[in-house]
Amino acid sequence: MRLWLPTWLWALSYSLIGVAQAAPVEPVNTGNALHVAYLSLVIDDLGQSPSGDSRALALPGPVTLAIMPDTPHATEFAREAHRARKTVILHMPMDPATGPFAWHPELPLPELEKRLNAALLAVPYAAGINNHMGSRMTAEPVAMTWLVAELQRRHLFLLDSRTSAKTVAAAEAQRIGLASLSRDIFLDDERTTAAITGQLNAAIALAHKQGSVVMIGHPYPVTLDVLERELPRLKAQGVVWIELRQMISLRGNQAMAGHGKNGVYR
Repeated sequence: MRLWLPTWLWALSYSLIGVAQAAPVEPVNTGNALHVAYLSLVIDDLGQSPSGDSRALALPGPVTLAIMPDTPHATEFAREAHRARKTVILHMPMDPATGPFAWHPELPLPELEKRLNAALLAVPYAAGINNHMGSRMTAEPVAMTWLVAELQRRHLFLLDSRTSAKTVAAAEAQRIGLASLSRDIFLDDERTTAAITGQLNAAIALAHKQGSVVMIGHPYPVTLDVLERELPRLKAQGVVWIELRQMISLRGNQAMAGHGKNGVYR
């Protein structure tokens, strides 16, 4: 017999489990005072290239690997990442993305469910999902209301990639107490060493300002070059790199200033 628990208690227990599985967080002494700024890193668009996948997997820390279901190496790489004890999430295609798994506003809910089920089968061991593209889809209240309830039922978390200022995904997740969080910084909209380094520095500065930062990058060779060089230097800059589920617990489903006001998503 399954023990019934209220929704908020499932969310709390899920967050605590994630903290227990993640490495302990140690405060960093930056010289003048004890101060900690936390950072989580997600690499999107994985499953397409064995070389890019392997380099993302080898990054020196608790990187979260977001795997697209309609890629040739999705299932194999998800299993490899799981064996390596990395967090795997489903990088769910959403309009304007195309393909057999993609969600579009005109599709009925049963079709959305069918595509989500198929995508989760293609990406085993997914602990949660984030949206691939989705600037139209994440602005659809009916679909996002259904999605967050379904993720709650499956005990999966949501990362809102925030590809649109009109997204309601994180707000709907917060409304029902689903374990969730939102992206703060995209690293590589501009694919140059200087631009990516600048975005990483901006992420570090934001982490110190608001206490934490969630950044998303892609397995572009130039992005991985910058990350391989700079990530080992985070500790010296007073930044602790933590696993994404630990960040969910740390933020407690509260919106950062760039996403809302007084912790509430707008």
